[in-house]
Amino acid sequence: MPISPPCVVSLVWRLRDAQGQLIDELTDPVEFFVGGEDLLPKVEEALLGQDTGYAVSLHLEPEHAFGDYDADLVFFEDRSVLPEAVDVGMQFDGVPEGAKTEGMPADAIYTVTEVYPDHVVLDGNHPLAGMALRLDLTVRDVRDATDDEIEAGSVGQPAFSVLSAPAGSQLH
Repeated sequence: MPISPPCVVSLVWRLRDAQGQLIDELTDPVEFFVGGEDLLPKVEEALLGQDTGYAVSLHLEPEHAFGDYDADLVFFEDRSVLPEAVDVGMQFDGVPEGAKTEGMPADAIYTVTEVYPDHVVLDGNHPLAGMALRLDLTVRDVRDATDDEIEAGSVGQPAFSVLSAPAGSQLH
């Protein structure tokens, strides 16, 4: 079955940075909805018209992946606003309750990048923002989308589930 919206593809991949360092490897196929919000537009574009077994290597510049790094999405927050056991790498869905920072997108995912005695540094950029990426992917299966998937525009998980772009970015 050729890939065309609306359908569901099962993919495996290897994601590397521009220098070839492995970032993520998906060896067990994961399903993504084609024609909705599950895939990066450049990835979906490369898959259209293809079929099971298709393999492709893509080079994705930041604007086609997770966007440019935005220093304005990095801010200091008083440590008392966060859980006592805060640690580098923790993530918060939206600005933590009680934060005094105005104007930060409420719907971004913020990652703790530094912890100090009195404050922490929170970064609302996607961890791969500003990076050129190399994506080697293979289509393991293609099937018709269900009515529920078509209505939702998704199989229920964001694109590149561990690598999803923050809300408000141009990519999902």
